[in-house]
Amino acid sequence: MNKMYIARSLALLALCALTACADMNRTQQRVVSGAAIGTAVGAAGTVMTGGCVACGAAIGGAVGAGTGYVIEKTQGK
Repeated sequence: MNKMYIARSLALLALCALTACADMNRTQQRVVSGAAIGTAVGAAGTVMTGGCVACGAAIGGAVGAGTGYVIEKTQGK
């Protein structure tokens, strides 16, 4: 029963994540995408190097969000 609860919770979380981006403009979508990619890369990088995973994820997310914003503002015309 515990595994079923976890599976349902993950499915609900995925559904919420997919529908949350439906009403965003292009800039917001780029920032969120950049943050998500940056978080994943930051966490993976710190896992491989043996650093603080939460710190790497937070820094990667911030850098990714900033990069997404800059890219949208420079190329999104």
